[in-house]
Amino acid sequence: MDYMTLKEASEKWGVSIRQINYYCAGGRIPGAVKVATIWLLPKDAEKPVDMRTKQGKEQKNAKDTLC
Repeated sequence: MDYMTLKEASEKWGVSIRQINYYCAGGRIPGAVKVATIWLLPKDAEKPVDMRTKQGKEQKNAKDTLC
């Protein structure tokens, strides 16, 4: 499996490196692996939905309704 760094993912998704670090630490990117102090993300990983946006809040509300 091919991996990319936080910097590569940041450029690909248009968000800060710090935000991607939060996604990884929160387990929101499947397949992300921490090697020593570096996060490695699968090259085919998709950007998680930002729960601070309207789209993210709607998705969270829909999930809460189903449960």
